Amino acid sequence: MKSYDSGVTGYIHSVETFGAVDGPGIRYIVFVQGCPLRCVYCHNPDSWKMGEGKKTDSKTVADDIKDYLSFICRGGVTVSGGEPLLQPEFVADILRRCKEMGLHTALDTSGYADYSDALKVLKYTDLVLLDIKAYDAELYTKVTGADTDKAKLLLSLCETLAIKVWVRHVIVPQYTADIGQISRLADYLSAFSCIEKVEPIAFHKMGEYKWEKSERQYQLSDIQPPDSETMEKIKEIFSSRGLQL
Repeated sequence: MKSYDSGVTGYIHSVETFGAVDGPGIRYIVFVQGCPLRCVYCHNPDSWKMGEGKKTDSKTVADDIKDYLSFICRGGVTVSGGEPLLQPEFVADILRRCKEMGLHTALDTSGYADYSDALKVLKYTDLVLLDIKAYDAELYTKVTGADTDKAKLLLSLCETLAIKVWVRHVIVPQYTADIGQISRLADYLSAFSCIEKVEPIAFHKMGEYKWEKSERQYQLSDIQPPDSETMEKIKEIFSSRGLQL
């Protein structure tokens, strides 16, 4: 690990210099490498393994961001993944440097992290894009392969720290499209004042080829994206609880 002034070493998967969906405005997005979850619908399974991707440091990342200041000054920087909270020191130092440039910062996360690691990153975070995989514990394990859901802890932490949150929830037929599960999730989210909006996201298959390329079994080959009627019904459930979409 390098010195603080030189930057903190980490691994990134890729960057997107003109992102428009991962936070407000035009954004520079850093996709870090490594994820503890194995979501059945993941469109970047090549980002799972730690230690792969491009080895770099936070100063180098920040220096590249500077080249795009004129484009992202009214947007900001989002660190996504993989799971950014697997590299808390690296991500925290990227966001610290972004704050010094006067940029809005966002963290796109599943919330799967230890409390202390989350605090390191949240210190420099203006907005959390929290991907809640499922409300019910059994369904969470079915979707992610993990037996402990830490997203609720992170959401409570954001509430305490008054950090704004956009909740994301991927709608997958035969998995998370269950109306009962959606209703329980909506009831739960309605109690949080930190949530600015909820984004139900329709499952897609754009990353299926990556599973085939890596010789991993893709479990959703026979499942189609949710239809517009299903998505509208789900949106209505969230709206009926006073949640903004």
